[in-house]
Amino acid sequence: MKNNFFLQGKILFTKKQNNILSAATVLMIMILASAVLGLIRDRLLAGWFFIQSNQWQLDVYFASFRIPDMLFQILILGSLSAAFIPVFTEYLVKDEKEAYNFSSLVLNSGLLIFIVMVSGAFIFARPLSQLITNLKDYQLDLMVNLLRILLFGQILFAISNFFTAILQSNQRFLLPAFAAFLYNLGVILGIIFFTPIFGIYGPVLGVILGIILHWLIQLPLVKNLGFKHNLRVNYQHPGIKKIGRLMLPRTISFAFDQLNLSITVFIATSLAVGSLSIYNFAQHLSGLPVSLFGLTIGQAALPILAKEANVNKENFRNLLVASLHQILFLALPAGIILLVLRIPAVRLAFGAKAFPWEATILTGKIVGILALSIFSQGIAELLMRAFYALQNTTTPLILKGISVVFNGVLSFVLVFTLKLGILGLALANSLTNVFYGLFLLVFLQKDLTTLYKKDVFVPIIKMVLITVLSGLALWGPMRLLDHYVLDTTRTIQLIALTIIVLIFGGSIYLLFAFLFKIDQLDNFIAVVKKFGQWRQVLSQSQEVLDEKQHS
Repeated sequence: MKNNFFLQGKILFTKKQNNILSAATVLMIMILASAVLGLIRDRLLAGWFFIQSNQWQLDVYFASFRIPDMLFQILILGSLSAAFIPVFTEYLVKDEKEAYNFSSLVLNSGLLIFIVMVSGAFIFARPLSQLITNLKDYQLDLMVNLLRILLFGQILFAISNFFTAILQSNQRFLLPAFAAFLYNLGVILGIIFFTPIFGIYGPVLGVILGIILHWLIQLPLVKNLGFKHNLRVNYQHPGIKKIGRLMLPRTISFAFDQLNLSITVFIATSLAVGSLSIYNFAQHLSGLPVSLFGLTIGQAALPILAKEANVNKENFRNLLVASLHQILFLALPAGIILLVLRIPAVRLAFGAKAFPWEATILTGKIVGILALSIFSQGIAELLMRAFYALQNTTTPLILKGISVVFNGVLSFVLVFTLKLGILGLALANSLTNVFYGLFLLVFLQKDLTTLYKKDVFVPIIKMVLITVLSGLALWGPMRLLDHYVLDTTRTIQLIALTIIVLIFGGSIYLLFAFLFKIDQLDNFIAVVKKFGQWRQVLSQSQEVLDEKQHS
């Protein structure tokens, strides 16, 4: 029986997923699992380092990711998601052997450039750290040390994500998704076992362990599929040149995202000790619904959108509207429930003994502010892909650049002029996300002139209305249970409060959706039924998706 169990597990992890629902389901399940591990990781970090004497170390820990993440996102992830996967897939269809020879060329060419950039960042670690933070000298010393360790890890992480792209091109989604799960598990193991010995270096060593696990779990299947590494480099290869052309707009877009995050780090490290850690904790918690709904639905819809854009614009438009409504149907209630449950959610996620009540309240306020833009972040994931499917990479790129400037100016005004502190930073980011999502929707009309019809806005108005009503109906029972029924100083009763409110809030929302005759309710019920048939779902379908990595 044991051998049969492991055999079935091996088949499941190496099996080809042949349809959109299959791939989206895999991504959603594994993103949720990885996110849960991410929250456990943050809770452990809060427990170890959020005591008064060590708060600054946790700020430095989060700040030290900025430069390695920037290099990785701009140079590696941008090229893999936007360029390597489609070009490699073309070669794979024509000649499998040539495809893997080409993939080795890409790995060598990209890795050579990446190593040069990483080496430069290693040498100039201190001035680069001074450029993006406002830390004291002794804090900078620690940041430089942590940053240099992480830079070495990013080289192996680049190779591992290249393997992910190969597996996804071959329609194997479960193993790469599980690799992301193992990455967070590695960080957790580092916190548990290395922190008592090495202090703040423990979580960083955990990151290296997570990267090794991320690489190792994918290596055997990549080799079995036919990848054989050689040491050749050829920048004149037509496939390499094509990747260079395709990756440029996405790389610039990633660069804008990284600039936004760098502004956040600089401002947060200019405020009270612990501000950057609190902001990151809140962002990780509020970002979960965006990853679950916006990212997965956006990725799953992209291949069909790309196909219909060249065949039938009306079908393209109908699919886009349906996907937009489905994201809003899930993201709007997620935002309002998180807003109402912000303090219990923070206490459950980060409520270690070392995490003081004042930090809990502040984190809850930031979560509440960021929750207001969950819907816009969700639709932005879809709308960007709609522009890509229409072969318009310029408009979202320009809007992204404008949003970076808007966020930077608004952040400095709210934080330093109006003296709102870290709450001002959260408000600036939330407003920027709302404006970016809405402007994408407005400007898409230029490419898709039939977009705006009655069937677009009536369901949205209904969903906004029932979301507000659900929030109002949810707030009263939550306060009643918290103050008069349950002793939420106890973890078990806090969990009970959260579960009761989630069930009650979800039921109220679904009841209102039924009463207001919102069509997306039927789709939601159908998806829930599909989850009950997960074995069949995992054995179906065809499109290639890209996956975001999270540090």
